Amino acid sequence: MRKLFLILAIVFCSFGIVFSVLPLGTLALLPIGLGLIFAFLAFSKSQDLQKKLPKWLMMVALLCVVFVLGKTFLIKDEVAVDTQFEKEKIETKQEAQKDLEELEGLE
Repeated sequence: MRKLFLILAIVFCSFGIVFSVLPLGTLALLPIGLGLIFAFLAFSKSQDLQKKLPKWLMMVALLCVVFVLGKTFLIKDEVAVDTQFEKEKIETKQEAQKDLEELEGLE
């Protein structure tokens, strides 16, 4: 049973690491939480000499939780207005209109 919990903890912690790096918001908390639960179950089923890997898995999961929550609450997504692009768009429209007027004048 311990090996099953360890395998599940490793898999879910790996998914948690990948999801925490990707821009998925708080969706990464689901595999991280499952990895933390399975690591704790493996820790409780382990003997004294076998508790090293479950401890590391719990530390990795907790570090991922802190990273995801920090990324969620500390980083603000802002949309900036690109004034240079807007000016270029207006100039391009005016040039296109001027070209059309010149073509109409040639007919």
